[in-house]
Amino acid sequence: MSTNTRLIHATPEKVWDVLADGWLYPLWVVGATRMREVDDDWPAVGARLHHSVGTWPLIIDDNTEVEECVPGHRLVLHAKAWPTGTAGVTIRLEPVGTETQVTIEEDAKLGPARLIPKPLRDLPLTWRNVESLRRLAFIAERRHT
Repeated sequence: MSTNTRLIHATPEKVWDVLADGWLYPLWVVGATRMREVDDDWPAVGARLHHSVGTWPLIIDDNTEVEECVPGHRLVLHAKAWPTGTAGVTIRLEPVGTETQVTIEEDAKLGPARLIPKPLRDLPLTWRNVESLRRLAFIAERRHT
């Protein structure tokens, strides 16, 4: 499992507000290019984000489903990205004073990506999630609710 952590200069509530707004997903998740639909009950368990990944003309429509949600603290997702497979993603928020330590853990769950040796799988996931956390920080630190 690839694990990345970043201290975000915003309260856990502000960070959660970004996570809870499914329409913001492609702004902070590297690889997501557009949102097609967000279930009304996002981020409740079973709710889905209907997104696209890739760049034109190679765009794949897929979805990400919530497996567990503890508002303000933890979000566990099952992300689809066929033809590579699916991934398990856990996002944890821990208060540090008025700031938030955000940790993303991700690994392939099903599909061809599982055939790649773990150290080789972790390299792109690490890069991707460092950048995703950077983008999440930009939004949470500058967003006014």
